This record gives sequence, structure tokens and C-alpha cells, in this order.
Amino acid sequence: MQNIITGTGSYIPTQVQKNTDFSGAEFYDKNKEKLTRPNEVIIEKFKDITGIEERRYVTSDLRNSDIATFAAEKAIESAGIDQEEIDYIIVAHNFGDVRHGLVQCDILPSIASRVKYNLKIKNNNCVAFDVVFGCPGWLQGIIQADAFIKAGLAKKCLIIGSETLSRVVDPFDRDSMIYSDGAGACILEKNDGRPQGILGYADQTYTLEECYYLFYGSSYNPNEAQTTNYIKMHGRKIYEFALTKVPQAMKVALDKSGVDIDKIKKVLIHQANEKMDEAIIKRFYRLYKKKAPEGIMPMSIHKLGNSSVATIPTLFDLILKGNLEDHEINEGDIILLASVGAGMNINAIVYQC
Repeated sequence: MQNIITGTGSYIPTQVQKNTDFSGAEFYDKNKEKLTRPNEVIIEKFKDITGIEERRYVTSDLRNSDIATFAAEKAIESAGIDQEEIDYIIVAHNFGDVRHGLVQCDILPSIASRVKYNLKIKNNNCVAFDVVFGCPGWLQGIIQADAFIKAGLAKKCLIIGSETLSRVVDPFDRDSMIYSDGAGACILEKNDGRPQGILGYADQTYTLEECYYLFYGSSYNPNEAQTTNYIKMHGRKIYEFALTKVPQAMKVALDKSGVDIDKIKKVLIHQANEKMDEAIIKRFYRLYKKKAPEGIMPMSIHKLGNSSVATIPTLFDLILKGNLEDHEINEGDIILLASVGAGMNINAIVYQC
């Protein structure tokens, strides 16, 4: 019996940060030398590669645990369940709560505990814990919840992906334009006999050479304090890694499920970089000697940016609620979800809606 998602929810921050808002920024390279090209040129090239036109940031009064709670409340309402029946709250994130104006991560207590506190859940047997698994964290939370339910340890699980990356980026690093904030959540329940649910999955961790492709490092601006660290990445290495490894993991998940590739209605890939995602989907279908169907891969990155663990659950919720133009997911549709991120971690899930 496969476990099913019975409700979804998301929170999209209200503060819009457009590409033009970076026109007055000072950008430096990894050698801490100031970039001499005009910002208009830098920004236009950035848009051509990533597809990002704007992104969303949380307002100064909110933290990661707040927006995680907002998404959770919507998922619980969507599922129509009593929140006291939730057995596990699993929150995927990477930087905890970060107050406005600071870059220090705060995960004491855990974000999951804070969400449970915010929801005012009284049930002490509802276990709350965090997953730090890079951008694939939300999918990994689903994989864990699925295992708990199959093992008879749970019947209902709340899985959240939430992040406020705008507060942990170096404003002097052009890569900072990629990142955004957001939260998405779902309820995973034991199947009551309906012909739907998780059909197969794959999860992997590469660390021999890839472990520090994403890392914490000091500001690229030599005039800034070098004792404060920010999220950094080796972009080219990540790009090449993702193009090689992610399609293979997607194939492992699909082959495990026994589903024919032609039955896949939508492929939801972590919204990190438009060009990278397009290349991943082409290579995935090429593994089956197929051509990717038109419209198979919905995109939200153009307006929402890369919100790490929140990108896939937010995209999923937008489509299910009819809020993403030209895309829909109907009951019985089989979809493939895949992500890659810090660790370096990869996972993929085949799911029948």
C-alpha cells in the first residue's frame, strides 16, 4: 500500500525583489576583486542563464519558523485533519531562524519544535525534528515519513520545506541574486485503499569530491568583516555535477516504480537554474531514447527565484491549487519530483496523484 499526500500549503513572501533592484550593488569575484563590467550587463547575463526576473523576500518581522508555520497551517486545512493526530513534524531547512539584520543561524530549539509550538499542538507523542539535507531536504522528509508510515510508526506526517536565504547571502556576491525565501508543506498519510501514492524513489549523497561544492565563506568584499560567513558555491562544478547525476537518479526512481516514462505527466525539478533544469530534463529523457514532451516541466523560478527546500513544495502547491498558468495536475496523474543540493545530495520521487 502506497502512502498519499492529502493536503498541501505554501507561503510566498510579499516583498518582491526585482533584478533592477541590484543595479546599484557592488559585486566582487571570489578573488575579492571588484567586477568592472556594468551591473546592467552582469544582471542581464544572470537572467539569461538562470531565468530569474525577480524573487521574494520575507518582511523584517518574519522568521523561517513563522513562514514554515503558515505553510503548515494551509496544508493541515487542505488535508482536513485534526492537527493533534499528526505523528511527526519534519522540517527541512539549512539555516534555521535568522533574524532581520543578522546572519547568525538559530536552531535552538529546532525549527520543527518551533512550528509545533506555533501550531499549539498538545500531543506529546507528535515528534518534531529537522532535516538538513540541502535543497533536496523536503523530498528527503517525505521519504523518511513514508518509511515511518510503512513501518507502522505513524499514520499522519507533516513535512515542511522552509528557508529565508535572503538573510544568509553576501550582497557583494553576484550569486546572491539567485536566492529567495519561501515555504511549502504537505500532509502524508497512510493510504486508505486509493490507487495512488509514492511509487518509487531514489536518494544519494556524493562526498568524495563534491562535498564542498556549496559551503560557508567570508564576504567577497575585502573591505567587509571577514569573520562573518555567507552561503557560497562553486557554480560551474554544481552545474556539471547536476547534469550528470540528477538524470541518473531520476531514472533509478522511475525504474523502481515500474512506470513507463510516457506515463509521466509532469516533472517537478528543484528550481535552481532554468538552463540547468532544461538540460537535466533533456538528458533524463535521452536515457530512455526519448524527447522531453512540451510543457512537461513547470517553472516558478522566473518570479520566485531559488528558495532551496521550498521550491518543489511551493511549485507543487501552486499547480494543485490552479495558480500556475498553463499547468495542472489531476487525480491519477503520475509525476516525478527531483532535487539536488548541498551535501552533495540528490533525490527523486515518483508519485501518483
